[in-house]
Amino acid sequence: MTLQVALRHTIGAFDLDVDFTCPAGVTAIFGRSGAGKTSIINAIAGLTPPDRGRIALGGRVLTDTHSHIPSHKRRIGYVFQDARLFPHLSVRRNLTFGAKPGQRAPTFDDIVGLLGLEAVLDRRPRTLSGGEAQRVALGRALLSAPDLLLLDEPLAALDDPRKQDILPYLEGLRAGPFHIPILYVSHSLDEVARLADHLILLENGRIMRQGPIMDVLGDPSALPYLGVRQAGAMIEATVTAHGTKHGTDGLSTLRTSAGQLELPGIAAPIGTRLRLRVMAQDVILSDRRPRGLSSRNVLPAVIQDIHMGGGPGAAVALVSGSDRLLARVTARAVREMNLHQGQAVFAIFKATTVAPLRIGR
Repeated sequence: MTLQVALRHTIGAFDLDVDFTCPAGVTAIFGRSGAGKTSIINAIAGLTPPDRGRIALGGRVLTDTHSHIPSHKRRIGYVFQDARLFPHLSVRRNLTFGAKPGQRAPTFDDIVGLLGLEAVLDRRPRTLSGGEAQRVALGRALLSAPDLLLLDEPLAALDDPRKQDILPYLEGLRAGPFHIPILYVSHSLDEVARLADHLILLENGRIMRQGPIMDVLGDPSALPYLGVRQAGAMIEATVTAHGTKHGTDGLSTLRTSAGQLELPGIAAPIGTRLRLRVMAQDVILSDRRPRGLSSRNVLPAVIQDIHMGGGPGAAVALVSGSDRLLARVTARAVREMNLHQGQAVFAIFKATTVAPLRIGR
């Protein structure tokens, strides 16, 4: 099933003008506060009719110039920043509120198991942690048998440890039995990188970049919309070992398409496929293989593109095996090293620079 959106809407001095398509899987909309993210999903949900446009879900027109299906008839699940659970109902009754009789798979038990809610079914919302409450809200939305799931900053109110608790459950949506589009709105690139298949970069009501997430995050020309301190590409890796032959030292070994990495604290079985976000500011470039470094990770790469910024910095796009990396260096380094497209280099980063929040499945 595919979601097609073409909207034009004016709110005071703000103009929203977007056109995009979301296939099955997770599409993330990323942008700063005020970029228009919530306006888009409120229009899709039917809460705010746009001035002009067309919204279609799986061939069913939800909004166009001639019709507007009310929100309660759209078969859309919506999870807000706050869980909005019914305080007088148990978790079990919150979950089943709005569930369809004779619902197709996945069933109640499937969703409770996926979200790890077995132990809280008889509790009331006031006794839940923030992460637990959001998992219940997510389960309630899924049990309504939606054709589309909208997630509007669902982790914004949680601290990093609680985010780390709930992110694996959200990753389960991408790999689980739900063959529907999921639209995830966030201003956290760490969340987006772990969860999304496709990425839309939004600024001032306009789409600046969109496409497969690894392509967009690895594109140096996207830095102005990501923010230079938030820029970082994604690579895929497989866990091959924990520790050394002589015992554990806290490091795990992972295999990428171009070589080997060592990272601390990987709590995943050998053979697990992971997605890693490596920050551009943490990548050092060398024109020859270095020796005698404390940095554990050295990957061969080829320069694909160099994007000179307006100041002293430059962004270097790299291809490393079948993965992409991004390095943020100075313009002086580009000149002195004579960096150029097609050049073979080595990308270096410390084992401790890949934070746990940037490691997903």
